[in-house]
Amino acid sequence: MAKTKTERILSIEDQITHLENLRKTLIQKQKEDDRKARTKRLIERGAIAESLIPDAEALTNEQVQTFLAKTIQTEYAKRILHNLKAQGGQADMPKPAETAPSNATVTPQTEATNVGQAG
Repeated sequence: MAKTKTERILSIEDQITHLENLRKTLIQKQKEDDRKARTKRLIERGAIAESLIPDAEALTNEQVQTFLAKTIQTEYAKRILHNLKAQGGQADMPKPAETAPSNATVTPQTEATNVGQAG
């Protein structure tokens, strides 16, 4: 039996509504998956950072942030990061003696004064 034009229009509008709802559901699922992936990445990277920082448990979040900010801003760290990005994470790390500045030594006095300073 042939449908009237009005019935076909209603049928197509139902299909459109169904597809729009499906689209919304898929977008919500994608956002949820993205949030879960970000949370997992943050947890993993935080664990990596904490495992590499001596006595990290004894430092405040501000102290860890200051330490990481000051460490990452060195020319040596920038070169390593650039090489890692350029080679897909498999960069050869330059030897610290060749690239680290000679005045890079941190004494307890300079460390105590630098920790309280923000970037």
